[in-house]
Amino acid sequence: MARMGVYLLALAALVPALVLAALRVGERPGALSDWQALALGLVQGATELLPISSSGHLILVPWLADWRYLEQDDAFNQTFDVALHLGTLVAVIGYFARELWTLLGAWATSVRRRRIETSDERIAWAVALATIPAAAAGAALEDPITKHLGEPWQIAILLAVFGVVLWVADRTPPRRELRDLSLPTALGIGLAQMLALAPGVSRSGITISAGRFLGLERDAAARFSFLLLVPITLGAVVFKGLTDVVFGDLPPGSAGPFLVGMLAAAASGVVAISVLLGYVRRHDYSPFAVYRLLAAAAVGLLIVSGARSAGF
Repeated sequence: MARMGVYLLALAALVPALVLAALRVGERPGALSDWQALALGLVQGATELLPISSSGHLILVPWLADWRYLEQDDAFNQTFDVALHLGTLVAVIGYFARELWTLLGAWATSVRRRRIETSDERIAWAVALATIPAAAAGAALEDPITKHLGEPWQIAILLAVFGVVLWVADRTPPRRELRDLSLPTALGIGLAQMLALAPGVSRSGITISAGRFLGLERDAAARFSFLLLVPITLGAVVFKGLTDVVFGDLPPGSAGPFLVGMLAAAASGVVAISVLLGYVRRHDYSPFAVYRLLAAAAVGLLIVSGARSAGF
C-alpha cells in the first residue's frame, strides 16, 4: 500500500474514534472510558504489529495508570479484547488486501490441482501450516496461561529475554526471500508462535525472530509475521466474538469503548505496518530489542522501588 493510502486509512479510523471519545458515546460511569479505550487501542495496534508485545503492554499501561476496571470486570475485558484484535485484523487486511486475495486464490487453485506449483501457493500453505500449532496451543492452554502468567514482573522478564532473542536472531545472515519459504521453515515459525501466548513474548517478535534464525530476510520475516496474524486473529475474533458477544451478555457500557478501541487499533496498526516494513528494508531490529530491555528495566525499577506492586 502506498504511504498516502496508509495515512488516509489511518485517518479514516482515527478521526471517528476521536469524535466518539470527545462525545463520550456509550460510556458508563465507573467503567472504562472512551478516552482510556482510545489510548489502549492505539497501544494495541502499534504493539501487536511491532515486535514488542501487545498483550504485555495492554497489562502494563493500565498497571502504570492504575486503571483497575479491566482487571475487576472480566466480562468487559474479554469483550474489549475482541474489539482491539478486530481493529488490528482490519489494519492487516487493509494493508495487505491485494496480497491476501492473491494468496487465497493461489491456495484455492492448489487445492483444486492437489499439488503446489507456484511460490504464491507455497506461501499460502505455509501460512496455513504455521497457524496450526498456535491455534491448538491457544485452545488448550488459554485458561492456564491467563491464570498463571501476565503479572508485571513476569512480563518484564519475558520482555528482556525475548528482546535478547530478537537481537541474536537478527544477526543471522539472510539466505532466502519470502518466495523461497519452505513448509518446514513455516512450521518452525508456527511452533515458535506458540510462545506468544505468554504476555511479554510478542507474537510478531517471536515469529520474526524465528524467521530470522531460519534465514529469512528482515522484510520477509516481517511480512510473513503479518500474514500469520490474519488466520490466527480471525479465528480468535470469531470464536470470542460468538462466545463473549453474540451468545454472551454484552457488558453494560461496552459499546462506546468497544468501537473507539477498535478504530484506534486499526489506525495505529496500519501505520505500524508501514513504519516497520519501511524501516527494516534499510535497518535491523536492534532498536526494538533495546526498547524491550529498557521497558523491562523500567518495570523492574518501579517494582523494586515500591512505586508499583509486582502484581496487578
